[in-house]
This record gives sequence, structure tokens and C-alpha cells, in this order.
Amino acid sequence: MSSTPRLKALNIDNINPHVKAAKYAVRGELAIKSEEYRAQLRKLKDEPPTPPAENKLPFDTVISANIGNPQQLDQKPITFFRQVLSLLEYPNLLDHSDVLLQHLDYKQDAVDRARWLIKEIGSVGAYSQSTGVPAIRKSVARYIEKRDGFPADFNNIYLSAGASSGVNTLMHIMCANDKSGILVPIPQYPLYTATLSVLNARCCPYYLDESTGWGTDLETVRKSYEDAKKDGTDVRAIVIINPGNPTGASLPRSDIENIIKFAAENQLVVMADEVYQTNVFIGEFISFKKVLRELQRDNPGTYDHVELASLHSISKGMVGECGHRGGYFELVGFDKEVQEQIYKFISIMLCPPVTGQCCVELMINPPQEGDPSYELYYKEYKGIEDGLKVRATALYEAFKEMEGVDIGEPQGSMYLFPTITIPEKAQQVAKEKGKNADEFYCLELLDATGICVVPGSGFGQKPGTLHFRTTFLAPGTEWVGRITKFHKEFMDQYR
Repeated sequence: MSSTPRLKALNIDNINPHVKAAKYAVRGELAIKSEEYRAQLRKLKDEPPTPPAENKLPFDTVISANIGNPQQLDQKPITFFRQVLSLLEYPNLLDHSDVLLQHLDYKQDAVDRARWLIKEIGSVGAYSQSTGVPAIRKSVARYIEKRDGFPADFNNIYLSAGASSGVNTLMHIMCANDKSGILVPIPQYPLYTATLSVLNARCCPYYLDESTGWGTDLETVRKSYEDAKKDGTDVRAIVIINPGNPTGASLPRSDIENIIKFAAENQLVVMADEVYQTNVFIGEFISFKKVLRELQRDNPGTYDHVELASLHSISKGMVGECGHRGGYFELVGFDKEVQEQIYKFISIMLCPPVTGQCCVELMINPPQEGDPSYELYYKEYKGIEDGLKVRATALYEAFKEMEGVDIGEPQGSMYLFPTITIPEKAQQVAKEKGKNADEFYCLELLDATGICVVPGSGFGQKPGTLHFRTTFLAPGTEWVGRITKFHKEFMDQYR
């Protein structure tokens, strides 16, 4: 009998090569290393070394500014949402509503909402329809109608396990083969490039204009489209992230109009990632659905064939319920037979998490003025919103004063994406270590301060430029000082 150990059925050389090719920087090397530091600090706290000087880390907390995960960074959940969810998880509590109301600070509207949802759903432990609970989809339709001033059909609304699940579904439907391509903004949230890699489809990048606050320049989009077509790419859709991730840019109406007109001219699906629609500091959020309907109203017949898929999520905004995995996408102008295939695809995954679906209903239908829960809801919501703006401003002011850093005023979403100029000596050290210069900078920042950000190369950036993305979700502003101190020492070390 041979003593050679039997080879495993799977090894790194025979698994799906498209999965291996995919990159997802926000949970990459930096994030893994930051979690190792977090575990090390926890161990030191539980088992203090003797002598204490054995703790070699130059920081006592890790700040995960790499990912939009609000509640990991101590954002408190909205009380009304959690009260309703608690009743859905354990409906027997409703048999003691007097105790809930008199002793546990529940309000009558939370009890009433839970009763209504249970009536519509049955049990959150049971599968729902693949497209989601009809009553919740109808609530979403009413929300969209109120937001945009145009009708919405709940039959065109699909609940999903966060917006990322919706993106995955839509891209699976659109990408027919290895010549299928999607226009994607650069910089972009790496979900899009990673999904295209897994599908063995083509990313057709178009660069956002940093000089205009990361605007979407139509001529740049057009050139990317024409270059892709010349390369034999069957361009199917254009992705827009508004407000932007990682840039924070909030698109003006003129940019939205231009994209819709371009899509109509070239028969492209418009894929509008609008998960940050309540995170706007400058100007206002304008949905692609609203602008499309206005164009259709004012130009009969010209834009009737435009296909729009718009996505929203409970993970962002002031809700921040990332772990409940709730979201939706709405389809406008899609062929009926294509929608049947979308239904079949999502049916394979059975249904989105039902508690996540309920969270969607609470997000788009929160307590209104005059409701028992409204005062506390408004206080919590506004407190989160104001806190985000304070921290965004603190980071912005700090970055403005840092040598070799360029940054635009925060516009929206949860991120800042400053340009950094790194000394030639540091770039050479990065090259010797086999790292991109911005990646090297971010690793050095993590090692020195415990702050985890993401290099711009993880999102894409114009050649010859360097950036990093940071959230402004972490509580307080003390950690901002850590960045400025590190940056000065880094520049002095490598100049």
C-alpha cells in the first residue's frame, strides 16, 4: 500500500478560477490584520501580561473604518425597530401588552405594528414568497410613490437579502457570456467588479471626475462605452452609485438626466445603487426613478423603453441594520419574460430573511408625527444623522491640514475618499514589499494607530493617483488625531 497521502478532491489549482480572480478589498488583508489586532487586545485585557510592558501595540483600540458597518462601531439601533422585531421573534409577548406598555417602555404603535406584521406574515421562522411578503412590498411601493410623486407597482418590487443580493441577481440575469459587459464607475464599491469576475463577464470602467466633486462626465462614459464596443464587448448596463461609494458624491439632476438619455440612446439597463439616499449633507437626493418618470412625462414615447433597476437597503442611512440583511430592488420597463426569469432565479434561493423583510417595512414606514413612538424615533434618528455629519466634518477639517492630502467637502454616504501624495522614498519601500503605495500607507497606518481604512486601489482610481477610503462611523473624534499624528510622522520618515 502506498504511503503517499491521498490528494484532496479540491485544491487551489482546481477550484473555480473566476472566484480566485475576484477581489474584495473592504474585507481583504487590512481587515484581516485589524481583526488579529482586535483579538490580541482582547486577550491582553482578559489575560494581562507580566510585566505589562509586554504589550507592544502602540494603541489600545482598533477602529474599523474600512466598512460601512454602523452597529459594529457602536451606532445604537432604533428603539422602535428593535421593539417590533422582538415581538415578531417571540409573539407570546403580545399576550402581555399591559406589561410591555406599562413597565418595558414599549409604545402602542410598536405593539400594533407587530400585530399587523404577524397577521400578514404568520411566523418570521417560515419561508415567505420568493419575492417577499406582499404586504411589505406594497408598503415599499407606497414609500416610493410618496418619495417620487409617481405610481409604483408592488409586483415590480423584489425584497432581497440586502442590496448586494439584488446586485448579484441582476448581474446573473444580464451577463449572458464572457463578452457581456457592464459600465462601472471608478472608483466603485468592489461588489460590482468582484461579481463580474465571478461571472467571467467584463467590467467596462468609466472614471468619475474628482475635480468636479466626483461628478459623472457624460463624455467619459461615452468613450468608455465606445472603447468597450470596439473591443467586442456586448455592453448591457450602466451602474451608478448615488450617493457615491467610496466617493460620497451626490449626483445633481443634470447628471442623472444625462445618464438616462445615454442609456436610452444605447439600449442599456440603468442600475441605480441608491442605498445611501438618506445620507446626504449637501443638496438633496434625487432618485433615478423620479427623473425617468419626469422625462417620460415630458417627452412622450422617447424614454418609454428605458429599463431601470434601483436598489435600497436597511444597512445604511440612519438604520444601519446590516446583520438583518434586508433590502429591495424595483424594476421599471423590464420585459415580462425577463422578470419571469428573475423570479425563477430568486426562487432558487427560496426567499430573503423574513426579519430583514420586516426591517425594510420599518425603514420605509417609520413612526410619523403624532404617533406614540415618534418623539423617541426622531430623537434617535436625528442624533445619528447629526453625529455622522460632525465626524465627517472633523475628518474633513483634519485632512485639509495634512501635507499632501486633497479632499472635497463631504457630500453624502458614509465615506471620505481623500487623495494622498506619498514621498518617492515611501513608494520605493512599498515596491520592495510588493505592495501598492496606497496599500503600504494604509498598512503602516493600521500598525501605528489601529485604524483600518481601505486603499484606493481596492476601489479603482486613475493611474498615477493614490487615495484611501475611510468611514466616519466610529464614535467620537479622538481617533482623527491618531491619523494626523501618524501622517506627519510618515511624511517625515520618508521625505
